Amino acid sequence: MKALVIEGPRKAAIKEVPYPHPKAGEVTIKVENVGICGTDFHIFEGEFISPYPIVPGHEFSGVIHEVGEGVAGFKPGDRVSADPSLFCGACAFCLTHRGNQCENWGALGNTVNGSMAEFVSVPAGNVVKLPDSMSFEEAAFIEPMACVVHGMNRLQLQVGNRVILFGAGAMGQQLIQSIARSGASELVVVDVSQGKLDLALEMGATRGVLSSNLDAEINKDTYPYGFDAVVDVTGIPAVIEKALEFMGPAAKYLQFGVTAENASIRINPFKLYNKDWTLIGSMAINHTFLPAFHWIKEGRIQVKPLISKTISLEETVSFLEQPKAPDLLKVQIKL
Repeated sequence: MKALVIEGPRKAAIKEVPYPHPKAGEVTIKVENVGICGTDFHIFEGEFISPYPIVPGHEFSGVIHEVGEGVAGFKPGDRVSADPSLFCGACAFCLTHRGNQCENWGALGNTVNGSMAEFVSVPAGNVVKLPDSMSFEEAAFIEPMACVVHGMNRLQLQVGNRVILFGAGAMGQQLIQSIARSGASELVVVDVSQGKLDLALEMGATRGVLSSNLDAEINKDTYPYGFDAVVDVTGIPAVIEKALEFMGPAAKYLQFGVTAENASIRINPFKLYNKDWTLIGSMAINHTFLPAFHWIKEGRIQVKPLISKTISLEETVSFLEQPKAPDLLKVQIKL
């Protein structure tokens, strides 16, 4: 079968690889749609924990092609998506509902071959059937939305909180909708793209600010006490340091954007102590795939407007290599 294989930093090619026959307890899925994630770019650039060679891709949908021994409840032809998480289920973290910190953590497309291929095998327990009302394009958003649900569970916004969010890409737009539906009184969104800010306003933001105008519009005169919550979705160290400046007393900060593994930032530890700040990370998914599925299924989160374009598997190599347009949101691969 055909697959996109990342062989090392900035080395990728379309190759013939073995078909993944399902083991006991697994199903093999014929892939229909795959979303390209920021983590995929980090893997391509050599900035993530992934081994090489690897087939990336962890946000996907498709049709069951083959069912492994002992699998019940699924059959060939079922329309599905799947949680890419591979938790061991036996370590101290898995047993205390912190599977995303599993001592033996793995994930499709991150530590083992993923879905940027014609077929992918997954544990049957990770699979969810799709209703006829949900398209393959929408279903490929369940995984990123599951990351958002975990981030929201970590942040624990209070009704009436004032929030500022940096980065209005596809993940940012899902967070914007989630924050708006979680009781934020004000949601200021900052980005380099006016087009993304316009969409953010449609999705629930109360104000959009171009990053070039940030200091003029958001300052001690306009927001003397800062914000109750600050969210970074960019993963850019310079942006993160800037975002921390907007934390008010007893504020929470959520690091949602993925940085390079060796990135670092500066923070004033006196302010951390003196202002009662809470710094929060949000790593991938933590048993949040089904809640994300229900949120999308019921139309609470709109994902179709976030698809900028669809490309073929063969076009993906050049797409990974090229600079990205600032207005680009989600790009999906159609197999």
